[in-house]
Amino acid sequence: MSASTPPRLTDRTALTRNRRRSREEALFLHDMAMDDIQDRLDMVNRSFTTPAVVTGQPQKWSALPGLPAPKIVADTEVLALEPGAHDLVIHAMSLHWADDPIGQIIQCRHALKPDGLFLAVMPAGRTLHELRAAMAEAEAQVTGGLSPRVAPMAELRDLGALLQRAELALPVADGAPFTASYATPLHLMRELRYMGEGNALDARLRRPTRRAVLMRAMEIYMESFGTDDGRIPATFELITLTGWAPDASQPKPLRPGSATSRLADALNAREVPLKD
Repeated sequence: MSASTPPRLTDRTALTRNRRRSREEALFLHDMAMDDIQDRLDMVNRSFTTPAVVTGQPQKWSALPGLPAPKIVADTEVLALEPGAHDLVIHAMSLHWADDPIGQIIQCRHALKPDGLFLAVMPAGRTLHELRAAMAEAEAQVTGGLSPRVAPMAELRDLGALLQRAELALPVADGAPFTASYATPLHLMRELRYMGEGNALDARLRRPTRRAVLMRAMEIYMESFGTDDGRIPATFELITLTGWAPDASQPKPLRPGSATSRLADALNAREVPLKD
């Protein structure tokens, strides 16, 4: 592996197999992501005519209200996107499995027309932090070691930096965690499987998890995070990235010292000089 080649995060064969096992009724994160994307598009005073969607769930993202049928693109290492062909590119719920997320975003930017819009939405941040903690502690106690079990979740600041590195204009990254409730940790794990979000890490153990590890993880989860009604919470956080392909028509930041009025005047505030 060369110094410029990112480390391999994902076993694509396992990821494809996991996605084929997904069930429509378990894809509520995709439903929430679609609602979020739709809200953002509604706030943009523009009609998009050539949208594209990068996704591992093509049946889910084949139509978005108010838009022409998008070109659906698999989230492979090299995206099947034509340079400068689209006024909207959405990377939908798959960037967290990318070996090279910055490369994915750059490819999307190259596919945009000038002043075209890039949107990405993915689970990140505090997603499944309870499960990650319980599994790690259980495995350490039972086996004395740790193995990769949940895809690493990027933080908001890091994802925002990717937009800047990809040279997208007016970059914004935002999101907020929310909590779902399950009867037991096993119910959560089963739903993750039906989401198509089972363990597809390339460095994962290639054998079933020991029963003793699973049972101890369930105990730790319930002891550490269980609620008064006997259920367990699971945190999810969807982060959305927004950026525009550079264009001369876009707003530019003012040069330092070029302001014609003072901020204190605009705020009707008293200006206090700093002491040396």
